[in-house]
Amino acid sequence: MSDAPQKQDVLVRMQADLKRALDKPRNQRRWVMVLDLRKCVGCHACTISCVAENKLPPGVVYRPVLEDEIGTYPNVTRRFIPRPCMQCDNPPCTDVCPVNATYKNDDGVVMVDYNQCIGCRYCVTACPYGARTFDFGDTYTKGTPEAAGLIVGQSTADDYERAASFEYGEAHTRTSGEESPIGNVRKCHFCLHRLAVGMLPSCTTTCIGRATYFGDANDPDSVVSELIASPNVMRLKEELGTEPRVYYLL
Repeated sequence: MSDAPQKQDVLVRMQADLKRALDKPRNQRRWVMVLDLRKCVGCHACTISCVAENKLPPGVVYRPVLEDEIGTYPNVTRRFIPRPCMQCDNPPCTDVCPVNATYKNDDGVVMVDYNQCIGCRYCVTACPYGARTFDFGDTYTKGTPEAAGLIVGQSTADDYERAASFEYGEAHTRTSGEESPIGNVRKCHFCLHRLAVGMLPSCTTTCIGRATYFGDANDPDSVVSELIASPNVMRLKEELGTEPRVYYLL
């Protein structure tokens, strides 16, 4: 058996980074996400974990993984590009909202106030990254006996789909009530409800290739600070001046 020290999993280090960041005032930290495209294998584990964490309905996806073919035949390969909300420092989506339902909180995360949103979808059009989707109220159990309430005496899948989802730190049930996300725009929010209790975003912890990194860019000792200082780093559509907080390593 080798006596060589084992390398620490980067998740352990990011957890320590997160703890330090949470001890700071909110206006002194800068949440960023770094995605290493050299490590992403296109398994979509991050997409599925996000759907499960936020109980997302059909058609609502916060973190799709895009596929890109690069090279010239016969020397071609595929590149996988996870695309969460960019959490722009200059978000075009906030300016077009007529009721100020889309805004940046003190952490710099772009949020949607479900109680304020009127479902006009101006922000969907304004987002240059296609990072917003609309909740039409669909469920995976629609049209099934479970949805019709024909199964008695046990919890059904339809009950789960309509249960409260703790987005933005508040419970919202998917009913037709005023506080429901149905009829509203929905988007990635860096799993703020997990950060609030000292947990990394769901997509970060479930990435099998350790291609997803998260932390405080204002901490010079954090993993993300080291990565965004790399010469091979880039951000999507920087020319638009949106100043996204999601970085990619090529």
